[in-house]
Amino acid sequence: MTGAVRRPLVLANWKMNMAPDQVKPYLATVLPEVEKDEAADVAIAAQDLYLPEMLSLTASSRLMLSAENAHWTDDGAYTGETSPKALAALGVDYVLIGHFERRKLFNETDERVNLKTKAALKNGLKPIVDLDEDLSAYASADPKTVVLKQLALALDGISETAMKNVVIAYEPTWAIGSGEAASAEQAEKSAALIRASLANLYSPALAEQTRILYGGSVTTKNAADFLSQEDIDGILVGKAALDPKQFLELIDIAQETR
Repeated sequence: MTGAVRRPLVLANWKMNMAPDQVKPYLATVLPEVEKDEAADVAIAAQDLYLPEMLSLTASSRLMLSAENAHWTDDGAYTGETSPKALAALGVDYVLIGHFERRKLFNETDERVNLKTKAALKNGLKPIVDLDEDLSAYASADPKTVVLKQLALALDGISETAMKNVVIAYEPTWAIGSGEAASAEQAEKSAALIRASLANLYSPALAEQTRILYGGSVTTKNAADFLSQEDIDGILVGKAALDPKQFLELIDIAQETR
């Protein structure tokens, strides 16, 4: 890795999993170990209804919390949606935006991803902008000319200064929940294309400092391979992170690898 040192980020995405009585025992298992390890950032994305309790339980911890979604306005007549202003007021750190499941199942468009990203930044949240674009078409392109469509649309109108608070996550659609992850080499090529696109949209310096996560069937068996790649700065983990012991193992792998 050249230039800026990018701290790895290990992010658990609980999705619509975990029963209310599982939250506290999970955190009781994870928190003591998280405090011992300082070489990686650690966060959990959880359903909105769990966030207040989780914030209370993690108040003095290094563990950060993420919402799984947020609206593009602070308030209004949007029944069932979550206000980014309210999330910020609670003390949430991150918010997932444009996850593959939101795009596929809830008709999330690139334009809405852009609006939500801007709203998150305005409220002091750190957006984790998720891409699922098929990057194979760019395989033979000159990196100096690559501008990924989803990335450009998601970041339209966002300044380079604001971009310092944005994390990018890439999840190939065929790998999510399939049990079959991309190879580390495939994932690295994708991350390198994303970084090249950021350099072309903004600057090489901005691209160099932006963290890029890989997600899609990440497990304790393949995490080290992903994290050892030059352009992959962390992992977005679904199923494997539902087990707190596996999540701790993934954190250890991140610290040892990077």
